[in-house]
Amino acid sequence: MATKKVTVTIPEDLLEEIRAEAAERGLSAYVAEALRFQRDRDRLRELSDWLQEEHGPLTEDERAAAFAELEELDAEHERRRAVGTRSDGEAA
Repeated sequence: MATKKVTVTIPEDLLEEIRAEAAERGLSAYVAEALRFQRDRDRLRELSDWLQEEHGPLTEDERAAAFAELEELDAEHERRRAVGTRSDGEAA
């Protein structure tokens, strides 16, 4: 995949936290992942806004069901991430 170097300004305290968190993956990989995550959230927000314009706002039951499903998806994502980051010698 092609990459391009850019310059961004980040508060020092946040940068220190990110560097500590991203030590193994590297800062660039960490930032790229965060940007992809935010881009996906922005796209979902656009879709959500459009759906509400077309079909009206969600009921509280629909909202609760959506959040429950998102929690399940997040848990599955974290489980898969944990399995993917283990070294070859570790059991799944």
